[in-house]
Amino acid sequence: MKVVLFCGGYGLRMRDGAADDVPKPMAMVGPRPLIWHVMRYYAHFGHTEFILCLGHGAHHIKNYFLSYEETASNDFVLSNGRTELLSTDIASWRITFVQTGIASPIGERLRRVRHHLDGDEMFLANYADVLTDAPLPEMIDRFADRDAGASMMVVPPQSSFHCVDLGEDGLVGGITAVSELPLWENGGYFVLRQEVFDHIPENGDLVADGCAGLAKQGRMVAYRHRGFWKPTDTVKERAALDAAYTRGDRPWTVWERPGTAAGGTGTRTA
Repeated sequence: MKVVLFCGGYGLRMRDGAADDVPKPMAMVGPRPLIWHVMRYYAHFGHTEFILCLGHGAHHIKNYFLSYEETASNDFVLSNGRTELLSTDIASWRITFVQTGIASPIGERLRRVRHHLDGDEMFLANYADVLTDAPLPEMIDRFADRDAGASMMVVPPQSSFHCVDLGEDGLVGGITAVSELPLWENGGYFVLRQEVFDHIPENGDLVADGCAGLAKQGRMVAYRHRGFWKPTDTVKERAALDAAYTRGDRPWTVWERPGTAAGGTGTRTA
């Protein structure tokens, strides 16, 4: 299945005051940028055809892959001045780079790559800045078995804040951690059918328009994931992931797990 990655946003909360044009998916976690970790996750399950929806700082992403260095994350032999790779990351990947506008909403970015998805009943989509260990084949198979136009992975609330139940007299009736409330957040991992385009207007949004429109018709489903899931909306969150990678605490790197079957795509995917 093709994987559409939205990687053209500004990522202002990731700047930490710096005035640069590096898009958020290019923030580093270990020796590789976020977008590589997301792509490596999909490739592990056999999905190696990517469509990158570019925008802000597109040249950084283009140049990264055009000058990709396999030796940064693969073992190799150096003999007589020549390099022999013992493994490779992206040799089997097919990556389509598409400029989808500097300030386009995500729904519009998706609309602008639709012609690259012609003939595909289902495809995958992702924000390119969230890491997870979710079982992708199961997510796909559950959606394939449903008569729906879109599936969204949802996760428990991540906030550390507390909600306060107030009475009319100002007395506190209860205090509950947001993470304990019966709520679910958009996890950023989507399985979509072509039908989603019927609900995204020009300059529309994938979730507010596409998914919401399908939900109103009873054609939107969710995949609940309680395992590892980490966003990178802020410098602090990105730094925490980088530190976790350095100390070897990286549950999202499913391709590194001993005995994990790589290349599985789900029984109903292609």
